[in-house]
Amino acid sequence: MTSPPSDRPVSTLRARMIEDMSVRGFSEKTRNDYIRSIRAFAAFISRSPDTATAEDLRRFQLHQAQTGVRPPSINSAVAALRFLFTVTLDRPDLARRLTVVREPRRLPAVLSVEEVTLLLQAAPGPKYKAAFATAYGAELRVSEVAALKVGDIDSERMLLRVEQGKGRKDRHAMLSPQLLEVLREWWREGRRLGVLLPRGWLFPGRNPLEPLSTRQLNRAVHAAAEAAGIKKRVSPHTLRHSFATHLLEQDTDIRVIQVLLETETYCPPTPDRGTGFTTRSIPGAARACSSSGNTPTAMLSWSLFRNPTGRSPAYRRG
Repeated sequence: MTSPPSDRPVSTLRARMIEDMSVRGFSEKTRNDYIRSIRAFAAFISRSPDTATAEDLRRFQLHQAQTGVRPPSINSAVAALRFLFTVTLDRPDLARRLTVVREPRRLPAVLSVEEVTLLLQAAPGPKYKAAFATAYGAELRVSEVAALKVGDIDSERMLLRVEQGKGRKDRHAMLSPQLLEVLREWWREGRRLGVLLPRGWLFPGRNPLEPLSTRQLNRAVHAAAEAAGIKKRVSPHTLRHSFATHLLEQDTDIRVIQVLLETETYCPPTPDRGTGFTTRSIPGAARACSSSGNTPTAMLSWSLFRNPTGRSPAYRRG
C-alpha cells in the first residue's frame, strides 16, 4: 500500500542536498537512502545536521555499533554523511572523521545442477519459471530481470539487451537457443492471458503496465526453494552465482566468466586473458570455450533446464 505524500515542508538543507544529488545523476533509490540516513543522524543528535560536530559523528557511529547495526547499513550512512558534509555543506574536515566498517567476506550460496532444476520446476507459474531461467541462463541480476521488456529480446543476434544495469550501463547478455524457446513459451502463454503487451514488460506485475517488482521475484524464489525442499538460503542472485560456478566446474577460463557476468567480485583479475571477449561478442566467447575443449556456455545453460535424470526437459514445447 502506497503511503500518502507528506505535508511536512522540505527544509532548505534537505532541498539543497537533493539538488546536489540530482546534478550528479544519483538514482531515486540512492537519493531516498541518503535522505533516510541523514534523517536518522538528525534524530540522534536532536538538531539540524549542519550544526553537527566531530563528536556528534563519533557518538553516532558508536551508537550504531552498540545497537547491532550491520556493516552495510553503517557504510551506507557513512556514504550519505560524507556526501552531505563534503558536497552540500563544504565541510570535508568532518567527513574525514567517519569510519567505514569492514564487512566479513562470505562465499555466496551455490545450487547444484539438480537443485537448479528442482527450483525451476517448483516455480509458481510460467512467468516465474521463465524469469528464473533468465536469471540463470543469461546471468542477470534480479533488477535486470525485472526491467526486461519484450523488445529487449534480439533473436537474430541471440542477445538480451539490458538497459541501465549496474552502474547505469547498457549491455548485452547471452541468449541461448534453449532460453529463447523458454521465453517464447512464456510469451505465448502471456499473450493468451492478456498480460503481455506488444511493447510492454517481459515479466509484468499484477498490473500489466508495471514491471514485476524485485520483491515479488525474491518472494517467488523463496517459495519455490521451500516447495522444492532446498534448505540453502536462496535468492535470485543465487542463480547468477550458480551459473558462474557451473562454468568454473566445466573448466571455463575465469576471465571468460568475468566478461560474461560483467564483474570481478568473486574472481581474481586475470590480465591478458579473455581481452578479446566483450559483451557484444558473448556467443563468440561461448564458441571459444567450445574450441578449447570446454563446454559452451549456451549449451551449459540448457543443461540446467533439463531433468537431472535425463528423461525429460523441464520445459516442453507447446
